Amino acid sequence: MKKTFLIVLCLVFLFSLKISVFSHCEIPCGIYNDEMRFELIMEHIQTIEKAIHEITHLSESRWKVYKLSESPDPVNFNQMVRWITNKEKHAEEIQHIISQYFLTQRIKLNQDSGGLDSEKYTHQLALCHQILIYAMKCKQSLDLSYVEELKKSAAEFKKSYFKKQK
Repeated sequence: MKKTFLIVLCLVFLFSLKISVFSHCEIPCGIYNDEMRFELIMEHIQTIEKAIHEITHLSESRWKVYKLSESPDPVNFNQMVRWITNKEKHAEEIQHIISQYFLTQRIKLNQDSGGLDSEKYTHQLALCHQILIYAMKCKQSLDLSYVEELKKSAAEFKKSYFKKQK
């Protein structure tokens, strides 16, 4: 129970940090395409992974130039900055989908007959939190292990989300 409370408290704190919020609807309009959201998350993850590869490649070519005492290629710096910006943007998009679509609109605890049982609810909250953390880690580094963990967490969340209730 203590662990569940801490998870929920952390999520509330994360939401309070968000100053400007843009979401699917929040009316609620009742028009949801959950499968599309998961496809978007996977597309964002693939883009992050490609960005990491490109940044690494550009960094390596930059160091080769540096070691040979040639002048640096400003195009490489420009491309590297663009890939870094792109990587961060896609990680933020994942955080946005999880926070503003799933956590605020789709995952509900026994509010009506369509609500989740407590165990599944807690599990899905924990998975969403993992996704948010790994997306943040992808923004902070070029470590591909975070991308792999992000993929696993997203796949596990999707499996849990579409699992029929008993």
